[in-house]
Amino acid sequence: MRTGAVFGRPVLRREDSRFLKGEGVYVPDVRLPDAAEAVVKRSPHAHALIRHIDISEAAAAPGVVAVITADDLTDTGVYRPYHKSPPAFANLLQPLEKGHDVPLLAAGRVRRVGEPVALVVAEDRYLAEDAARLIRVDYEPLEPVLDPEAGLRPEAPVIHDELGDNVQSRVGVVVGDPDGAMAAADHTARFGFTIRRQIGSPLGPRAVLARFDPVEGLTVWSATQMQHLARKVIGGILGVAEDRIRVICPDMGGSFGGGVYYEDILIPYLARRVGRPVRWVEDRTENLVNARHARDQVHDVEVGFDSRGRLLALRDRILVDMGIANFYGLVVPYNTISHLKSQYRIDNYEAAATCVITNKTPNAPARGAGRVTAAFVIERVLERVARRLDLDPADVRRVNLIPADAMPFDTGVPYRDGKPSVYDSGDFPAQLEMALEAIDYQEFRARQARLRAEGRHVGIGISAHMEGTGFGPPESAIVRVDGSGAVTILSGSNNHGQSHETTLAQVCADALGVDIETISLRDGDTALIRQGGGTFASRTAVTGSMAVAGAARKLRKKAIKMAAHLHGVEVDGLTVFGGVIRDGAGARITTLAELARTTGDGECTGGRAGLEAMDSFASPTVTWASGTHVVTLEVDRDTGQVELERYVIAHDAGNIINPAVVEGQIVGGVVHGIGNALSEEAVYDEAGNLLSGSFVDYRLPRAIDVPPIEVHHQEFPSGLNDLGIKGCGEGGTVGAPAAIANAVEDALHPLDLRITEMPLQPEKILRYIREAEAASRGQAAGMERW
Repeated sequence: MRTGAVFGRPVLRREDSRFLKGEGVYVPDVRLPDAAEAVVKRSPHAHALIRHIDISEAAAAPGVVAVITADDLTDTGVYRPYHKSPPAFANLLQPLEKGHDVPLLAAGRVRRVGEPVALVVAEDRYLAEDAARLIRVDYEPLEPVLDPEAGLRPEAPVIHDELGDNVQSRVGVVVGDPDGAMAAADHTARFGFTIRRQIGSPLGPRAVLARFDPVEGLTVWSATQMQHLARKVIGGILGVAEDRIRVICPDMGGSFGGGVYYEDILIPYLARRVGRPVRWVEDRTENLVNARHARDQVHDVEVGFDSRGRLLALRDRILVDMGIANFYGLVVPYNTISHLKSQYRIDNYEAAATCVITNKTPNAPARGAGRVTAAFVIERVLERVARRLDLDPADVRRVNLIPADAMPFDTGVPYRDGKPSVYDSGDFPAQLEMALEAIDYQEFRARQARLRAEGRHVGIGISAHMEGTGFGPPESAIVRVDGSGAVTILSGSNNHGQSHETTLAQVCADALGVDIETISLRDGDTALIRQGGGTFASRTAVTGSMAVAGAARKLRKKAIKMAAHLHGVEVDGLTVFGGVIRDGAGARITTLAELARTTGDGECTGGRAGLEAMDSFASPTVTWASGTHVVTLEVDRDTGQVELERYVIAHDAGNIINPAVVEGQIVGGVVHGIGNALSEEAVYDEAGNLLSGSFVDYRLPRAIDVPPIEVHHQEFPSGLNDLGIKGCGEGGTVGAPAAIANAVEDALHPLDLRITEMPLQPEKILRYIREAEAASRGQAAGMERW
């Protein structure tokens, strides 16, 4: 454990006051004179030709400022959603990666329900909505492709002609000798798992506001996680130099994944076109239909194991439904491949993923991107192996866990940066025992036996996960002291619920030697700092903190050197604490505030000249956080309802900046995972319409669904940064669905049912029960089941 004056302490969140008082400022709260409102006209078809668009009636409607279609975007209408893998990765694994263009507004053809066809700009939202209904589009419906297996068939319609077929990418790895180990194994089995499509669903939908000024250029307010990337994409497509674009991300109501969308480009285009500010705010149905779809994988798994349940070989063939475009390359499928071995020693491993284009909303990273599916698959495999051998599931995990003395451990699977995936630190067996002890595993098993005798169905589920954190481009920070002694952090990150105003201030306070009360954070604005990576992939605790620490240390060193020069003392022995510079005997020399008011010739001006330093940090590769989840629950056999009783997670995030914040991140992640496990599913009909287009049908977890959640910390510092930090933004979500699915199956173990998919809504659990009962009757009639 690393602690300082405030690092490692449960400092209260500094963000909370303004949100609790309703003083948050979101994109819809930003008021600009003469701002018009935009509405998107969207496709009602999953796949169709556009024969004709008539906008004349809409353009003549009251209050309409402009109506645009693809015909208006001849020079700026194409977004190429193709993120090619880094050269080191591509050279190593030789993946298939095919790029294709996606029009910002549908041109001649629509490929999904909800695809933008036209935009209306009017004096207010009501007039824009009315006018959008007046746009007449003549469609010729085509056959849609709505699942990846159908998309692979030779007779399937090709969605993007330039791809030649519906396969957008393919990647695979082989470690050891899977074929030989499988052939030599005492036991083999084959399983199929389906992880259904889910949606990020932040409580604050997307919004964009843009203003164009001939002198100042474009200013864009956007609910984005990556303001610098948004600036780059907007500039590249609209042909505007990046130094003429400012992207500001004000407060956000969450995000959970998602980068730069069509509207982030179209609204700035419209602002420039009409010569006045334009705002677009999506409604909830738009959000569910169009933003942050995720998961949607099918797994065909073969496993070889011995009589103790030790996994000797594992092979997984993965099919990923990418929707109409792959905006993130191999991020999600390869996250699944690189995380599927989890905390377990599997010496012989093969996995291959095929990404298929379909007529659905694009599949994107959402919280736990690729890792939720990886944890679900490996933990379901271990659970089935335990049942097959009639072993305790905890014991099967014990024989498979990587021992502590094997750390650091090379999994044999390269990471997305092309570097080896090396678990830098940790003790997985101790983590499992910590979680089992906290939930009193043996006592639960005894209670379970008593309750089963009474006809009740209670179960316990275990899952473990790994999370590669701190990935991505360098993060930058500036730390500045003004003449009043106030300290300002300028960060390239973006705060939308992660408590950066608190945690980055804690890092800065200790590194600079000032009171945390003097520190404020400004981020989410490209005008503040030239380059920034943004907030995603559990990276800011690692990259953002290290950038802040580096800048603060530089500033501290600079201040000490300046103080020594001005006061004629030696640098050695000078310290900074509470913003005061003292000598080795504790005598006051000067303060940071006084230095900030001092000119180069030593004169104290009394002004606000400032004292600052800048630094950036990129992790050499990912740091590996880990967690073990254990949940107890009860299933109502008559209704299929699941009631969670207790939830325990033992988690390692390295040195913890703020235990209260980390606990909040993990608990929030578990709640997200509960929804993923039990209710959240993006359901399409046979025509490609999203049936779960509101929170009535796309059910998020409610307070009544959440049991008491206990978080127990391990702290094994990472050696990849000198603060010893690992990220923790997604681990709570990653392990929860697998643990809950295992617990449901355990609760219904007397029926010998086999859970093969998530989420597990009541109707699915009832279906599993009926299937198990039918299979039991078949076995009674002499039929074999495995």
